[in-house]
Amino acid sequence: MTVRPIRPDDVPAVVGLVRELADYERALHEVRLTEAQLTACLFGDSPALFGHVAQSDDGTVVGVALWFLNFSTWRGTHGIYLEDLYVRPEHRGHGLGRELLRTLAAVCVERGYSRLEWSVLDWNTPSIEFYRAAGAVPMDDWTVFRLTDDALTGFAAPRR
Repeated sequence: MTVRPIRPDDVPAVVGLVRELADYERALHEVRLTEAQLTACLFGDSPALFGHVAQSDDGTVVGVALWFLNFSTWRGTHGIYLEDLYVRPEHRGHGLGRELLRTLAAVCVERGYSRLEWSVLDWNTPSIEFYRAAGAVPMDDWTVFRLTDDALTGFAAPRR
């Protein structure tokens, strides 16, 4: 089993893994991602999304980490925000999730980034235990806020 940077021919498998993750997180109805969108974001003129995949011994893509850069004004450096980390259930327990996360930590160290961050659903106990075992700590004093859909459009509208 190996972890490597994502390639264009991985996109269909990655979209499938994103859908599996959304289903696991009880939010499949929210997924609008297409292969064309993902290809453009990962491999367009100015990519702002990056990714790694985990492959089984037969070369099948069975896990994914999709990430982008953020910036810490307090530390004065970039960091990585891990948008999605997912390994198919039948391939868990073999270290693929850990290797995907370790790979991103290594990218941070190599590039001088100061943080590797992500969000996890409060009810996702297996993932929380996995992240704690890796040495990650929850940011309990912080709450994530989000504007989407009508709220985003309405807020962006010019004032009258």
